[in-house]
Amino acid sequence: MPAPRAAFASDWRASRGRRYPEDASATRTPFARDRDRIIHTSAFRRLKEKTQVFVAHEGDTYRTRLTHSLEVAQIARSIAAALGLDADLAEAVALAHDLGHPPFGHAGEDELERQMAEHGGFDHNVQTFRVVTELERRYPAFPGLNLTWETLEGVVKHNGPVSAMLERPAWRAISEFDLGFPLDLGGWASPEAQVAAIADDIAYNNHDVDDGLEAGLFRLEELLEVPLIGPILVSARRDWPDLDDRLTKLEAVRRMIGAMVGDVIAETTRRAEAAKVTSVEDVRGLGRALVAFSPEMNEDLSLLRQFLYDRMYRHWRVNRTRSQARRILAEMFALFVAEPEVLRSDWGGRVMGAASEAARARIVCDYIAGMTDRFAIEEHRKLFQLDAWS
Repeated sequence: MPAPRAAFASDWRASRGRRYPEDASATRTPFARDRDRIIHTSAFRRLKEKTQVFVAHEGDTYRTRLTHSLEVAQIARSIAAALGLDADLAEAVALAHDLGHPPFGHAGEDELERQMAEHGGFDHNVQTFRVVTELERRYPAFPGLNLTWETLEGVVKHNGPVSAMLERPAWRAISEFDLGFPLDLGGWASPEAQVAAIADDIAYNNHDVDDGLEAGLFRLEELLEVPLIGPILVSARRDWPDLDDRLTKLEAVRRMIGAMVGDVIAETTRRAEAAKVTSVEDVRGLGRALVAFSPEMNEDLSLLRQFLYDRMYRHWRVNRTRSQARRILAEMFALFVAEPEVLRSDWGGRVMGAASEAARARIVCDYIAGMTDRFAIEEHRKLFQLDAWS
């Protein structure tokens, strides 16, 4: 059941507003309106064929960034409700957090970082911010989505203060935006944004276990010695001794999500009571995260992540996919910069009209970052294989 509203929850009635003033909605709070605007973006729809570990064409049983974002949003709403926070704000930040990811997961991001190294850099968090403040053009009165201050703060700072990042070339867009609409980049974000960040950790750790087993990269028996998931597997098998491996896996993942959510709620409650936080501004000035795992859970999770790193993220099959993905993006990037006339007319015209090499590269980067896995594969095939048009 939802808890009574916490004293340190964000209050939509006290929102710092939007960069471009708008009339209030008659039916939705500002944070609910932000959530709805995010859901209706082209960038959100394209998450359905963007992946994190596996490439979309490898099968339809693995998570995409869309299904991941929905899982993060569900977990964030549950935690926010249990803590008495604003669930709409937590959900909005959760749904937005992956909008800037390019195709092919971290391999795609790594390649765009390499391609943009001499042209201002690339960072998926900054790209997410640019999507919601600039690249999405859906409204005649303003660029981007004109989200509330609190949602933008969460998009930028959900993992903590970012003032130390502002010297990086890739963060220039946020530095410039901050001059006209300051986001207090040196402080911590609201508790709702922190909930979205930790919900992301919960979701990806659990679905990577699920997807890794589904892909056959490791077996259930290999998880028995891994802290957290091992004891949960033992308890699931004790309670359901005749269950097949598929349902055993799903029951274990369900229980692991519950254990992690319960740990966050307990640890966050403990920290709030110990620090005597009584307002959202207390949370922003606390000097450390309020929403967190316990030390014991953090230790167990570090060992689980190491297992996944060794057995999944660096598996030869995954490495092969990452290698293919990097080559696809590198070859398309070089071609689009050198021959923008091969781009469709709206993007090609923008590249050809850019005032500098860096500006040309940024437009090409934006175009590629917006691609889905499937579209990038098909576009590369059409550009580099003569038989692709037959």
